[in-house]
Amino acid sequence: MPEKKIRVGIIGAGGIANNAHIPGYVKLPDVEVFAVCDVDEARAKKTAEQFNIPHVFTDYRKLCAVDEIQAVSVCTPNYLHKDPTILALRSGKHVLCEKPLAMNSREGEAMVKAAKETGCKLQVGFNLRFDANAVAIKKLVDAGALGDVYYARTQALRRRGIPHWGVFGQKHLQGGGPLIDIGVHILDLTLHMIGFPKPVSVSGMAVTKFGDKPNVFGAWGQWDWKTFTVEDFASGYVRFENGMTLAIESSFCANIEKDLFDFHILGDKGGVQYSPPMLFTEQNMTLLNVSPVMMRPVQSHHEEVAAFIDAIRKDKPVPVPGEQALVVTKIIDGIYKSSQLGKEVRI
Repeated sequence: MPEKKIRVGIIGAGGIANNAHIPGYVKLPDVEVFAVCDVDEARAKKTAEQFNIPHVFTDYRKLCAVDEIQAVSVCTPNYLHKDPTILALRSGKHVLCEKPLAMNSREGEAMVKAAKETGCKLQVGFNLRFDANAVAIKKLVDAGALGDVYYARTQALRRRGIPHWGVFGQKHLQGGGPLIDIGVHILDLTLHMIGFPKPVSVSGMAVTKFGDKPNVFGAWGQWDWKTFTVEDFASGYVRFENGMTLAIESSFCANIEKDLFDFHILGDKGGVQYSPPMLFTEQNMTLLNVSPVMMRPVQSHHEEVAAFIDAIRKDKPVPVPGEQALVVTKIIDGIYKSSQLGKEVRI
């Protein structure tokens, strides 16, 4: 017997919708992208024509009112995550919201509360959890290959990688700079690996050294330095209830040799890194570096979308719940607050 068709609405017709979410949905059997919404009607119509989407809106409220839609992807800039997500949930739709969860933990708490009150599912777009490297490492960690985990270091560092498009440089629309944009990915991935221990305090710093100055080389094209109001480098140190600690570094601009996107997790039996994936351990007084090979290539965004639909069909928990994304957001909030106050803060 064929599956009942799930109809999906897309809020936001930008790059992440066109290159990740929609292609992921259209690959799935018995899933139809039923509507797309964007404040730019021409952009929404272009997306609709490209993917043969039957309905176009410029107001997400109207999309959320469509009874035929069971699920929604929120693919908007950060400042527009909260309201569409909450309305969609309260309209009886399941939601896949792009990362980060929200501009801050206050907004994130309201989103998680709405999901809990409505019974609808809220998944957050941390697609790297579905990457083949991440899946391989997670299997090793869950099997106990690390032993007692006591420390992690996470890095999302670009040498010269300030986006020149969108709102990435505007704090009132984005919430922050590299920490909330790319640091959020590697932080979530690291916490996912170790089972999301409870953070209790954080100290950090966020500075702007390049982004608000002219005549700084832009490897991806020149941004508008006059409107740049976010940090271009941030670092933090997190303490957890179980005694573990974690350090994070994230940059759009830094005087380093090359871009880095990696984590290292240390335990008393072994350690792992993400890029390239490798386990460091010891057997018979011999040090070993163990590399997974012949992994199945995947498109992590498509796997993310498939997992979201599978959770809806089988009425099971989503793999990236809003509650975990809220923990990530609280840590980021703590780093920004600590930087502002110049001292460690409680979470």
